[in-house]
Amino acid sequence: AGPQPARGTPGARPPGGLWAGASVAAKMAAAPSTRTLPLRLHLHHLLLLAITLTVGWVAAADSPTRRFEYKYSFKGPHLVHSDGSIPFWMHTGNAIPSADQVRITPSLKSQKGSVWTKSKLAFENWEIEVTFRVTGRGRVGADGLAIWYTDGQGLDGPVFGASDSWNGLGIFFDSFDNDGKKNNPVILVVGNNGHQLYDHQNDGATQALGSCLRDFRNKPYAVRARVIYYRKTLTVMIHNGFTPNNDDYELCAKVENMVLPLEGFFGISAATGALADDHDVLSFLTFRLFEPGKPVEPDDTTIPQEEKEKYREQYENFQQALDKKKEDFQKDHPDMQGEQVDDLFESVNEQELRQIFEGQNRIHLEIKQLNRQLNMILDEQRRYVSLVSDELSKKGTNNVPQTGQLPQAELDNIMRYQQEVLKHVGELKNSVTNTLSQVAHPPGGATGGYEVAQHFNDIKEHLHVVKRDLGALVQRNVNIEKPKCPELPPFPSCLSSTHFFMFVAFQTVLFIGYIMYRSQQEAAAKKFF
Repeated sequence: AGPQPARGTPGARPPGGLWAGASVAAKMAAAPSTRTLPLRLHLHHLLLLAITLTVGWVAAADSPTRRFEYKYSFKGPHLVHSDGSIPFWMHTGNAIPSADQVRITPSLKSQKGSVWTKSKLAFENWEIEVTFRVTGRGRVGADGLAIWYTDGQGLDGPVFGASDSWNGLGIFFDSFDNDGKKNNPVILVVGNNGHQLYDHQNDGATQALGSCLRDFRNKPYAVRARVIYYRKTLTVMIHNGFTPNNDDYELCAKVENMVLPLEGFFGISAATGALADDHDVLSFLTFRLFEPGKPVEPDDTTIPQEEKEKYREQYENFQQALDKKKEDFQKDHPDMQGEQVDDLFESVNEQELRQIFEGQNRIHLEIKQLNRQLNMILDEQRRYVSLVSDELSKKGTNNVPQTGQLPQAELDNIMRYQQEVLKHVGELKNSVTNTLSQVAHPPGGATGGYEVAQHFNDIKEHLHVVKRDLGALVQRNVNIEKPKCPELPPFPSCLSSTHFFMFVAFQTVLFIGYIMYRSQQEAAAKKFF
């Protein structure tokens, strides 16, 4: 047997059977702690999970059901009709609707504007999401923007472009500090029963039901406001416009036990004063909220029966007129009975290609005409230079001018100017020739428009050089009054100033027309893509 461990050491055994009894007791004492601890942890986790699921289930069961209401909403990119009106909305004052937004007021002094729904809504619970921008050059802006829910349309008035003494709700985005307390920009929630006047001097602080300090001017992204009216509780949440995340909202104000009119109009208004900002609304989305357990009404019940009959009658009349036109067309064109109707119309790509080719053909014809005119000018200049050269050769080396003739130095100056004019006209002709060849054979199809524009710029620069040289030549000839040019045999007259300026004017009109054509083409391309 090996050596036994000494007493008092960790491995020592007590004498007799004492060691076995102590070991068993230790195991029995340790067993409950090692088994109960994991069991308690599991029970604790299960309890937390049950509480979380219960709370989530209660919150989900209590959350309302949303339904989008298109008649009380607007959003780009096709926001307006061809006549500039907004479907189901009306705009007043200085409001300017466009394809992708509504500018309530431009950044001009003393402007007012507003947009309002044409019909009232009768929702017990609702939610709106408004996306807007307030931008200005100054450090301080004015006056601000307001979101309304009132029983009447406040088309014009002193409260951010809308009428005072309203009956309903107003949420004001006030950007100007009227009371001098340096607490602007601020967002205010103000209610009115139709008998109170808005307190402009104190920025509505005495009438506000809730407020929060938020700077909503000149943000990198659009600012969003979410207003929820559910079970007599109004909640205003703001997206500050610092992040592109559309759901990055924070609570601004919450008003409980708030009673609003059962029926009302939605509206947005804005105003400027001595300072001015651009107030642009990008979208206004309205949702109807239904409480849990209540049936969701179908959309057809919200449309009056008379309106449905009117729309149905209009559709039937339109369908009858279309069928009649088809029959008339088939009678007038019996040889096209078997062809598809869609084959008779151009697609979007075919229409764009046709417009591009027609534009290039027109540019080609105009440049050919310009080239012919430059050839005529160049020929006249050459004839004029040759005649002057012949006259100088006849005079020989005699430097004494005769009576009524120009000195030799003046004739040399004239020759030098004519040579420069001839040189510039030649360069202009070469530039037009190159442009003509590139238009006739554009590299890469429709991508040659930029190079054509560059050549037009070169032509414009050359014309300026020719105009300057001719102006100097004319001024030089005007200053010489007493000496007269020698009588020369009859020859075609050189380019007169009148013809030249007419040519320059024609070229300028041609250049402007080309630029306008290119702008229209780019606008048409943006519209489709």
